[in-house]
Amino acid sequence: MSDSMIEQSVARIFADNVDKAVLQAVEGGAFADRLWSLVTDSGFHVAVASEAQGGIGQTWGAAYPILRGLGYWQVPVPLAETMIGACLLSAAGIEIPEGPIALIEQGHDSTLTVQGIGGAQTISGRAKRVAWARHSPTAVVSLAGGALALVDLREPGTTHATARPNHARIPSDDLVFESARVLALADVSIAGLSLPVWTLGAMARSAMMVGALEWLLEQSVQYANDRVQFGRPIGKNQAIQQQLALMAGDVAAARVAATVAANDAASPAQLDASRTAFSAAVAKSRVGEAATRGTSIAHQVHGAIGFTHEHLLHFATRRVWTWREEFGADSWWAERLGRAAISARSEAFWPALTDRHYQGGLT
Repeated sequence: MSDSMIEQSVARIFADNVDKAVLQAVEGGAFADRLWSLVTDSGFHVAVASEAQGGIGQTWGAAYPILRGLGYWQVPVPLAETMIGACLLSAAGIEIPEGPIALIEQGHDSTLTVQGIGGAQTISGRAKRVAWARHSPTAVVSLAGGALALVDLREPGTTHATARPNHARIPSDDLVFESARVLALADVSIAGLSLPVWTLGAMARSAMMVGALEWLLEQSVQYANDRVQFGRPIGKNQAIQQQLALMAGDVAAARVAATVAANDAASPAQLDASRTAFSAAVAKSRVGEAATRGTSIAHQVHGAIGFTHEHLLHFATRRVWTWREEFGADSWWAERLGRAAISARSEAFWPALTDRHYQGGLT
């Protein structure tokens, strides 16, 4: 499937099937079953999984329009999480299960241990703020040392969920595992991909934020041209023009960073992971900065109407604020870039920028 075909399919499905009624229903506790069927029938959920495991075998760069579209149309389904889960499972040679897949990184918002040997392993512990957990039959757990576990979330008495929404009112539940069954356990076969859930999650959220910021910019420009005050559009005011120009520059820079991160992200179709963490860190940091300024400018341009529940603006801004914090905030990733730069010293700084890689990695 070509990039243009993916982009056209994304635009057709999301533009025609995501509206205010769907967004409000999901925020009220429903699951968008019809929308989920449409995206899975199109194969979006296995776009980056290997063909050997029933996927399409695309790179993350080719799948970027899907991630960007999730943000642009504020699509309320766990598609990014399932894409990452399917990608990692296929890289580990584990069969991809049916339904949405939740994501957990051991040691990051979680304290988990694996017990047992052979085919009788179980997992115990806690995981906080697991997106879409209540709607996911399984979870992919990235374990220290490079192992990947597929965990059953539906076996009675072994997984206990405390339902919590995030700022976007999307499920982000706390889980307690009590000897939950591990359906499969294997090593991820992508050498050098450390913290795979956290890193690919940061890449995906960056692309999603870019899509939402692009939508916010378009809406803000349109509103500034349409809103007339004192006899002329407010967009004629130099102060508003300056703010919109600042936002446009931020969005452009964020788009470049997110696109590079997607192109550098490892997958079964692109096993080179040497640039994955660096580019994901840069993207999450730069897009996070753009998100902070961009959402503020969008609300300033719209004024009081942008804060009302009836207006569509808040669906995008609340998602951007949420995604900015998930899989490591911009400050978390910036700190690791800073530590790597200090450890490598000045002579390695320029080579690291041009290679998008620090020899010692990000710690």
